[in-house]
Amino acid sequence: MPIFRLTEELVFPHPSLAEDEGVLAVGGDLSVDRLLLAYKNGIFPWYSDNQPIIWWSPDPRFVLFPKKIKISKSMKKVIRKNIFKITYDNCFSEVINKCMELRIDSTWITDEMLIAYINLHKMGFAHSVEVWKNNKLVGGLYGVSIGKCFFGESMFSTESNSSKYALIHMAKKLDERDFLIIDCQQETEHLRTLGSESIPREAFLNIIKEGTNASSFASNWRIMND
Repeated sequence: MPIFRLTEELVFPHPSLAEDEGVLAVGGDLSVDRLLLAYKNGIFPWYSDNQPIIWWSPDPRFVLFPKKIKISKSMKKVIRKNIFKITYDNCFSEVINKCMELRIDSTWITDEMLIAYINLHKMGFAHSVEVWKNNKLVGGLYGVSIGKCFFGESMFSTESNSSKYALIHMAKKLDERDFLIIDCQQETEHLRTLGSESIPREAFLNIIKEGTNASSFASNWRIMND
């Protein structure tokens, strides 16, 4: 399959045209409008500092259905101890910076990406989950929420189990708000132990088509701190 080169026009090729490993297109920009269009079509940016913007749509897609979140016996003990406090959107910039700083094996959160997702946050589409211990930020995650779909981007942990705690807490909240899916993008064993699974891209696209057509893109995330 050819790799498409994007222009200034806000359009993407269909995800089914992606290469086997998931690369669909290069170029374009990280404007709010282009990023929202990408997520609504099952596409996300992932690239390094020395590369052009690369857009991906893997098949299969690794996802977590909020109702299927798995909580191990050891995590249930952690939850019962009540050693962590959870907040939402209290310090988005700090969370994304932590994700960038602590992923020393990966350079994909570039300065350009950092600015782009902070802009998405200001517009009400990108969100963070923060985990606190003794008033110190020890874990968290961030991603993009459109309608009834959450597209996870990255997580970090400086305290054992804190990132798991963030995902479990968020999944329960999203389930309460009738969210359909959490997109995990790429498979990891860490996420699989929490209930994530691979589904065909076509099935994923059908789910997000339904979920992102919700009446108000950003409204479903509101009152997460309640």
